[in-house]
Amino acid sequence: MAKKAAALKYDKENSNAPKVIVSGKGSIAQNIIKKAQEFDVPIFANEALVNSLLDLEIDHEIPSELYQAIADIFIWLIKNEKRFNET
Repeated sequence: MAKKAAALKYDKENSNAPKVIVSGKGSIAQNIIKKAQEFDVPIFANEALVNSLLDLEIDHEIPSELYQAIADIFIWLIKNEKRFNET
């Protein structure tokens, strides 16, 4: 099965919700993951969510149906950052 990946951006001053800034399958997904690793961006794996994100247009806000799933990712990120900063 081909890898899948999506990257989100949330600019609370200019957007009401996060936006998908890049997404793809196969080699595109591998490049997204590689770039995230190069910049120490945490990677959250959720197949159902990435499938939903792949269906969205780039640079459009995520639909309200995905708000809870994305909020869970931001909570995970905050906890991850706290653990990283404690070491």
